[in-house]
Amino acid sequence: MAHNLQHILVIGVSSRALFDLEQENAIYKEQGLAAFASFQSTNATTLLAKGTAFPLVEALLNLNKLSDERLVEVVIMSKNSPDTGLRMMHAIEHFGLDISRAALTGGESLAPYLGAFDIDLFLSKDEDDIQLAVDAGVAAALLYNQPDQENNTLETGQVRFAFDADAVVFSDESEIIYKQHGLQAFLEHEKMLRDSPLNEGPFAKLIKMLSVIQQKFPLGDAPIRIAIVTARNSPAHIRVVKTLNAWGVYIDTAFFLGGLSKDKFLQAFKPHIFFDDQEIHLESASKLVPSAKVPYMSNSVLNNKNKK
Repeated sequence: MAHNLQHILVIGVSSRALFDLEQENAIYKEQGLAAFASFQSTNATTLLAKGTAFPLVEALLNLNKLSDERLVEVVIMSKNSPDTGLRMMHAIEHFGLDISRAALTGGESLAPYLGAFDIDLFLSKDEDDIQLAVDAGVAAALLYNQPDQENNTLETGQVRFAFDADAVVFSDESEIIYKQHGLQAFLEHEKMLRDSPLNEGPFAKLIKMLSVIQQKFPLGDAPIRIAIVTARNSPAHIRVVKTLNAWGVYIDTAFFLGGLSKDKFLQAFKPHIFFDDQEIHLESASKLVPSAKVPYMSNSVLNNKNKK
């Protein structure tokens, strides 16, 4: 009987997200495929270092040890050929990662295969692949480089997610109003609609699936903790809380910062991953915690490429 991944949280992670392959990527870009293949062959037994997504993937896979049912699947996705991908597969085995599924596309885009694997979240360091995934309606984010090691001490018994609100968990409707008409118009809009749930954003399905996993454990003792870290403040925070309640999503922590920098709050919360749509927040946060940018869809009015 064929396996069905539709009711399991499925994470697609690129090889360069899971492992530190920056040197190899530079060789490929600067010297070409032949030089890259030769380097991989020569270094076939050299162990790859951990990449930005490694702590998240490791912690998510550990959830399966806490339940009688499979909660999470991770699919390694790479533009390597099967031959050049051997080094990556050796590293997965060395670190004991419970990853049994892979897509090695030999240079072709990974995006067309996301639906085939029922991917709920795709993490990569390739901007083109992430944009294609976002445009196809997949929750996807572009990983920043690893934070400084001295700041990268993460909880091992939990998986911690931190999400920005607008244009990430929720739609970009309110953010568009803020960007086009200013803060006062945004506040009036949110006050008027405070009892109307926000529309779903690109990561709405993901946060709902995380909440479902939370509910399999006693309240307050779940191995997943979810935080909302947003520039919203009173009175615009009310609509956020009411929307999450309407979705049946339990949030452990929320920071309504009213324009304060997010980095110190994230450093205190210590997420395995922080998702935001704005570089102004991510540039400082990524130095302290693993971080990833959620791009706008190509046709969004928020996309800089569409601005004249």
